[in-house]
Amino acid sequence: MNMILFMIALSLALSIALTALNFWLSQMNPDSEKLSPYECGFDPLGSARLPFSIRFFLVAILFLLFDLEIALLLPLPWATQLESPTTTLIWASTLIILLTMGLVYEWAQGGLEWAE
Repeated sequence: MNMILFMIALSLALSIALTALNFWLSQMNPDSEKLSPYECGFDPLGSARLPFSIRFFLVAILFLLFDLEIALLLPLPWATQLESPTTTLIWASTLIILLTMGLVYEWAQGGLEWAE
């Protein structure tokens, strides 16, 4: 029982200390750029009908693709405990190699270059 109370007190003290440190170290004089509700890099006063560059969508799709890769490879440590861990390793390696080849191809084609 004493250990639980100690852990609760330690957690509370650490939370209060980190919150106080955050208020103490934070910058309290934000500029107009920080107060702007737009964070996409476009002028908020211009037309809302300007088309986005296709590169924004390419980066978003690449992010989703590699995020999906992480989600698929996350249960890999538990899958190695199956009857045939070699099969699991082959499928995981195939997935990683395929995605790496796609990334290298996109990089070689210049799809990741932000400036023309």
